[in-house]
Amino acid sequence: MYRLLGEVSGSVRLLRQVLDQLSRAHADHRDIAFTDDRAPAEAVALAAADELHQAADGLDEVADRVMRAHEASGRIAWHTHTIPEPERSRRWVNVVFLQGPEADEVLELIDVEGVQAGIAHLAQWDFGDETTAAAFVNGEVYDELPGGQWDRSFEADGYVLTYNPQMGYVGLVREHPDTVPDPSYDEDVVAARDALSGVTPESPRRAADGTDWFAPKVGGGAASSSVGRSL
Repeated sequence: MYRLLGEVSGSVRLLRQVLDQLSRAHADHRDIAFTDDRAPAEAVALAAADELHQAADGLDEVADRVMRAHEASGRIAWHTHTIPEPERSRRWVNVVFLQGPEADEVLELIDVEGVQAGIAHLAQWDFGDETTAAAFVNGEVYDELPGGQWDRSFEADGYVLTYNPQMGYVGLVREHPDTVPDPSYDEDVVAARDALSGVTPESPRRAADGTDWFAPKVGGGAASSSVGRSL
């Protein structure tokens, strides 16, 4: 604000100078002034010069007050008191991890159609609460995104796709809606096991009817996947 007031003060002084120059110009060149009516042109020019002179004089008080405000503002040190918003913690649950020949098809899809297509394809393995429950049982809930130094990652629609064409693997995680770490983590695991209706830590990949939790529902076939491995 101090700098801005300095610019305003200078602008007021310049405006006064311009008004003075316009006033003198009307007065000095009144002999070549003409009007479209019968009013004496010189008198009209002098009237304009007088009004401009009065306007310039009126700016003297404005210039003085702005200058004093500028000087007073220069004595102020402004301190901000804004409280930064706390960084939101995020948690991620594993959806699917593929490697080797199983990952090649997805990696080719990403190369041809882009990462969005890769996410859409792998999202077929996401069964909502079932997938979240299985992730809790398997210990596949992450406070930081799993991934290696040379992995490529892309986030969209609550998912993060991580893939590495050189190593031949691809994985998908989903943001867990409970983004604040819960101290009752063990209770969450117990509840997750109950939700899985018979799935235990010893056999977490299979539902009670023996089907694979992580096989995609579309296409009529069960796709093989490796789940629960850190990228």
